[in-house]
Amino acid sequence: MSSIDRLLATARAGLDRAEPERALRLQRDGALIVDIRPHVNRAEEGEIPGSVVVERIHLEWRLAPDSEWRLPEVKPDSTVIVVCNEGYSSSLAAADLQRLGLPGATDLEGGFRAWRSAGLPVREGGTPAVP
Repeated sequence: MSSIDRLLATARAGLDRAEPERALRLQRDGALIVDIRPHVNRAEEGEIPGSVVVERIHLEWRLAPDSEWRLPEVKPDSTVIVVCNEGYSSSLAAADLQRLGLPGATDLEGGFRAWRSAGLPVREGGTPAVP
């Protein structure tokens, strides 16, 4: 097993990953979906309605519960579902958020592409990221 495979397995061991239909239910119950995909992917493929775009390089600062730069809707007990293209970098990001004090952080199994393949709602992409 490669080092990245070990890192990914360790990250996922602490996550209650959400498959697309469950992620939609969680969102309807108040979970925040955070899209960390690059702008080019979001512009070409679309976005999940109601999601918030936070570039990966800003994620920890915008979501850590004790960060002075966090999004106001993020609380220590928030459920946050991180979305990337296929569900790899989102697993690593969600594990980072848990270590920063957000135990309800997880990711979308299969990423945005699994969401779209499941026939779930998609809006036009290209939304600017939270500054």
